[in-house]
Amino acid sequence: MAKASGTFTVKLTALPFDGVPSEMLGRRSIDKQFQGALDATSQGMMLSAGTATRGSAGYVAIEQVTGVLDGRRGSFVLQHHAPMNRGAPSLSIVVVPDSGTDELAGLSGTMGIRITDGTHFYDFEYTLP
Repeated sequence: MAKASGTFTVKLTALPFDGVPSEMLGRRSIDKQFQGALDATSQGMMLSAGTATRGSAGYVAIEQVTGVLDGRRGSFVLQHHAPMNRGAPSLSIVVVPDSGTDELAGLSGTMGIRITDGTHFYDFEYTLP
């Protein structure tokens, strides 16, 4: 298993959620710029839900990442699943199977995200054929 780490910036833009009457639901576009072993951009979509209980929420997202991973060019898709139970977060980000293209065909892996002093970091564990 290979490991890639670095930083990223993210821009989330709120989008209308037509036909959904709940103020607890949200929809956002995702634009990221990765630096480090993954030199790439990504675009995607996030759906989120808040609750009346403080610290309980969740989001799901899909984003397509395009660029260079440790010298190999291509794209792949990440799938996010992130519930938070009364302040206890849980985050799973995985490469969608068979989503890798070009030199990243066959990519599989998981990504972790951490935020320290306002800076976003990623840790990506992956395999390639």
